[in-house]
Amino acid sequence: MSEQRPGGDQDFSTDAPEIWHRVHPVSPLVRGWVAVAAVVFVFGRNSLDSLFTGGWNGGSSLTGGAPPWLIAAVVGAAVVIFGVAFYLSWRFTRYQVTDDHVHINSGVIFHQQRRARIDRVQAIDVVQPLVARAFGLAELKFEVADGGKSAMKLAFLKLAEAKRLRAAILARAAGVVVDAASPALVQEAPETPVLELKPARIVGAAVLSSTTVVALGLLAAVIGLGAWSGRPGTLVVALPIFIGIGASYWKAVTGDFNFRIARSPDGVRLHYGLLETRAQTIPPGRVQAVGISQGPLWRPLGWYKVHVNVAGYGSDASQHGSRTVILPAGTLDEVMAVLGLVFPDPGVDNPFEVFTAGLRGHGNAEGFIHSPRSALWIDPLTWRRNAFRATGTALLCRHGLVFRRLQVVPHERTQSLGLRQGPLMAALGLVDFELHSTVGHIRPLVRHMSVANGLQLFDEQAARAATARRIHRSEKWLQADPPAGAAVAAEHHHTIEEQHSGD
Repeated sequence: MSEQRPGGDQDFSTDAPEIWHRVHPVSPLVRGWVAVAAVVFVFGRNSLDSLFTGGWNGGSSLTGGAPPWLIAAVVGAAVVIFGVAFYLSWRFTRYQVTDDHVHINSGVIFHQQRRARIDRVQAIDVVQPLVARAFGLAELKFEVADGGKSAMKLAFLKLAEAKRLRAAILARAAGVVVDAASPALVQEAPETPVLELKPARIVGAAVLSSTTVVALGLLAAVIGLGAWSGRPGTLVVALPIFIGIGASYWKAVTGDFNFRIARSPDGVRLHYGLLETRAQTIPPGRVQAVGISQGPLWRPLGWYKVHVNVAGYGSDASQHGSRTVILPAGTLDEVMAVLGLVFPDPGVDNPFEVFTAGLRGHGNAEGFIHSPRSALWIDPLTWRRNAFRATGTALLCRHGLVFRRLQVVPHERTQSLGLRQGPLMAALGLVDFELHSTVGHIRPLVRHMSVANGLQLFDEQAARAATARRIHRSEKWLQADPPAGAAVAAEHHHTIEEQHSGD
């Protein structure tokens, strides 16, 4: 798949139909080390139990009374079984990258053949778990637009090979043309650093998170219960819960440690992780929605968290949402810098003022339209915070007082719209507006609008979304754009056809 030039630059080309590749021979061991460790643990624990109960005398207690030749035979059989299983797992796993698809075949007894269209690739990660890093290996994980159930993995490859493969897939997804007679070789796109979070920021964000509020509340409840019952031992009962809270802190700190974000022609690149490192690439135009949030403990420091919805990530429950976070804790200026990467055209002349009003403002500042006064009866504190504004390229949804949230959805990424109204809201003349994006952390919603504003927004947003999808540029971001005016002409032609069809 790859060629090496004498000068040392690594280039990339896709595979012919008859060419297949295998993962690194050590891959099964890296994947299955937990099973090996479990066998060693069980055997070692039994040996230690025998040691403390029977001592060293005779040595038979260490083997539970079994003869040494039997123990050696069991160990040898385990080595052979694991060795054969690992070899077959490696032998029957192969992959291929063509100009249009990525193929992965695996399975010994039950064969699995997976194929993903390269132009549907939404994001690519190069992941290095701790054990894989010891061998200089990495896992290549990429998502296609399939609601979070389509992750394809190649585990494990040499780190350099994983990067080369990532570059090859991204180049083809970007629309780089390959001449069949002389295939184009594409170098890995360079990246320009944008920002880096210091360890103190990561630790501070974890300590000042909602986990701390829960921990303090639980601690107060346990201490109060112990004082009321006169049994200080009550604290022991809550010990497993506090261990779980400590594990949550550990995961938050190690997961976001060394967080860096950069831009490249391939898209937004994220680097993070302490024990397991991850290099994440989100190509241009793959972000379906952006969510900015701020908890009460972060407000004095002016920190915000930025999430994104990306087709293929889904709710990201397996990673506790870390893959959908593109800024764990950033200042307002850093938030604007990140928004400029994933949302380069905000559709307004004063984006800083508009987005600041979306994050901190109340009322109708900077063109936001908030809930009517009748919402005071069911939303007395936040009725002036709940608001929306449509720009030339996106819809902004603002809500929340204690936990502030601003959700941004590009018009062309609108999947569907909905209006929701209960009996009490109907009596007050209110309605909730729902904008359905790709499944993910962000669920855009405008709360407690007037019925008139809700119906108007429903009709206007549907028209904006339809127009934006028709003139949206190709998903292949490095393809040449159509001639100037072609998109407008196409839109005009479509509008005329709609008018004729309605006559």
